[in-house]
Amino acid sequence: MTGTGPLQGKVAVVTGATRGCGRAIAVELGRGGATVFVAGRTTREHASPMGRPETIEGTAELVDEAGGRGIPVRCDFSNVADVDGLVARVDAEAGGRIDVLVDDVWGGDPYVDFDNAYWESPLDSALTLVRGGLETHLIALHRLLPLVVRDPGGLVVEVTDAEDDEYLGAGIPYYLVKCGVRAIGRALGAELTAHGCTGLSVTPGFLRSEAMLDLFGVTEENWRDAVTDERPEFAVSETPAYLARGVAALAADPDVARLAGRTLASWTLSSMYDITDVDGSRPDFGRCFREVFQAGLDPRTVDMSVYR
Repeated sequence: MTGTGPLQGKVAVVTGATRGCGRAIAVELGRGGATVFVAGRTTREHASPMGRPETIEGTAELVDEAGGRGIPVRCDFSNVADVDGLVARVDAEAGGRIDVLVDDVWGGDPYVDFDNAYWESPLDSALTLVRGGLETHLIALHRLLPLVVRDPGGLVVEVTDAEDDEYLGAGIPYYLVKCGVRAIGRALGAELTAHGCTGLSVTPGFLRSEAMLDLFGVTEENWRDAVTDERPEFAVSETPAYLARGVAALAADPDVARLAGRTLASWTLSSMYDITDVDGSRPDFGRCFREVFQAGLDPRTVDMSVYR
């Protein structure tokens, strides 16, 4: 294995590693010295329904540049044969073991309907969202967990959205998927203990992903231009690297088992491991949401800088 750092010699698999948190987590694990199997659907030859330009090859190259070894593997996690192919690659190229499994499959953006009541939205889209966002996690875990539990010490991280199961109006299918992923993390926390391994979930805050930057019409260099009276909370947004640094810290923590079954937010990990975002700030969207939005304050009257 290549690389230096606290994860040197470790083997990681990141599902949904094409972009967003998956890409950033793969890079940060590589920065720690890990060999990272970068798994996702979008390659330079074959686009996914997400319609984004990022590719698994691009992520693997970023892992290499960070000091690890990136191995791109095209894998549609709704296809069991594809996942079996990923298992075969890990067997052939990494001795058949996984030290860190990050389950970040999503791909649901084309099917999310935040504007209409569930019963007024297309049923096919709702079912596709649930299958793509939840069943894919079950398929990935069914095939990849045997490689995690071969030796004690493995870590499995489920990536979700939000710390708890409070319904915030994002639509029933989306809510079901994200609650389901948290539930999987809790179950893994219980089941993996008997094998000397740890399972948990993590969540970002207001994520400034590639797609979100495009949606707001800005880049990472000028993202603050998108902070307006209509979306003042964008001032508390965070890069995917913020959560990714937390996941890398979890992977390097010899006492990570104490956190089994929990859902840990990026801001919680920041405090726990003394982590900052790429600009040196510590965005705390959870505190912002509680103190501003849940308290019924007008966010346009609040100094959002206190939450960074």
